[in-house]
Amino acid sequence: MRTRNHWITRAETGADIPAVREINLAAFETPLEADLVDALRTDPSWIDGLSVVSTGEDGKPVGHALLTRCHIGDTPALCLAPVAVLPECQHGGAGSAAIRAALAAAEDMGERYVTVLGHPAYYPRFGFGRASAHGIGLTIDVPDEAMMAMSLDGNHPLPSGTVRYAAPFGI
Repeated sequence: MRTRNHWITRAETGADIPAVREINLAAFETPLEADLVDALRTDPSWIDGLSVVSTGEDGKPVGHALLTRCHIGDTPALCLAPVAVLPECQHGGAGSAAIRAALAAAEDMGERYVTVLGHPAYYPRFGFGRASAHGIGLTIDVPDEAMMAMSLDGNHPLPSGTVRYAAPFGI
């Protein structure tokens, strides 16, 4: 396990595609997330530079975070999903490093809003808060505390509306 200070983050390259698939296959119980990433790569929701890997000094990807286009109502936003880390590297900061790098890249691109459907004890450390507090919801039932959103730009508060994901999400 490595400490946060040793992870190198960068945008995914074509050479990383097999490693990203392996990370997602290893991190989750089913291939659904790995298949989702593959499907998103060919979807219009894909934004170059927002699929981020974390690596050790050897350059081998061990963590991955993906941001793709979604909408909150009619407002363009991003969806953080999936986030995956090889099991032997979990709890060492590789996932956090990839998430922080992806969010920074999105902010640098002028993106304003990000949503995530995930663990309510994990994602608030990155600035995510309960989406329902901003009038943001989904068309499916999920635990209220699991649907979160954040603004990357303090001058633009979160819009309200229903989140529309890219087609590969099936939501």
